[in-house]
Amino acid sequence: MARILAFAGSARRDSLNKKLARAAADAARAEGAEVTLLDLDDYPIPVYHGDLEAAEGMPPNARKLRELFLAHDAMIIASPENNSSVSSLLKNVLDWLSRGIGDGKGPNSGLAPYRGKVAGIMTATPGPYGGVRGLPHLRQILSALGVIVLPSQVQLAHADQAFDDAGRLMDAKMTQAVAALAKAVAQTASRLA
Repeated sequence: MARILAFAGSARRDSLNKKLARAAADAARAEGAEVTLLDLDDYPIPVYHGDLEAAEGMPPNARKLRELFLAHDAMIIASPENNSSVSSLLKNVLDWLSRGIGDGKGPNSGLAPYRGKVAGIMTATPGPYGGVRGLPHLRQILSALGVIVLPSQVQLAHADQAFDDAGRLMDAKMTQAVAALAKAVAQTASRLA
């Protein structure tokens, strides 16, 4: 059974990307995966700074996130698009977790939370373009960290109109696309585990 970490690169309480991540988590569970739905807002960390790292090491919440990443086989990430790229929150988390915390061997190496993991990427936006400019950046960042990013992705345009009051997707075609991505992540991670 694949262990999947699902999260959004957004801190906003009523985030459209959090809703999309939740929908994907539910779909992955329906495929038999063990899913942890993570809210990055529960783990505040400072902006990455080399001098801070040298003086204090990795912040405690970044260490907690690192352990969560290490404990999972795969990720489903719903990333908002900010200025045609990923959110600063998501980039900051990815940067901190890429830092080594020990001798550079095994689980202490900086790429250990990422190397060989499978990821499915998605985005939700109220705009008409569905976050098409930001996902290539996320794909590039994750690939450079050693993550196997699946070729399919989900882009949800007009996301402010896509969810019902309970946070469920209303469009059957989009629901199928999210389910297909979640299934692909679960199956690929299970095969590679």
